[in-house]
Amino acid sequence: MSVNYGSKRVVVGAHYGLRDWLSQRVTATLMALFTLVLLARVVFVRGPLGYDAWAGIFAGQGMKMFTFVAFVSLGWHAWVGVRDILMDYVKPVGARLALQVATIVWLVACMGWAVQVLWRL
Repeated sequence: MSVNYGSKRVVVGAHYGLRDWLSQRVTATLMALFTLVLLARVVFVRGPLGYDAWAGIFAGQGMKMFTFVAFVSLGWHAWVGVRDILMDYVKPVGARLALQVATIVWLVACMGWAVQVLWRL
């Protein structure tokens, strides 16, 4: 005869915990690293920091790619945070879905705008 101790707990939810926690830390680290690199490049600019100097910082393909990675990290970081807030505090499923779709559309539009700005330089 088997004896079960404790209550049977039904675990519900999306089970994003570890993946979300790790993605928040990785994206935050990437954004912090980008900020430090950008600050270093701005500090070591010779002459006045006008449009030409600012465009020169982002002229290289490496810096454009790093900036793109930083923007994607920002978008993913924002999505995970907003999604978790919506899952915790917006209980009606229809309202939560509408807000999540609106968030996705907004973040994709921001990513598209960032790409246009980067490749226009």
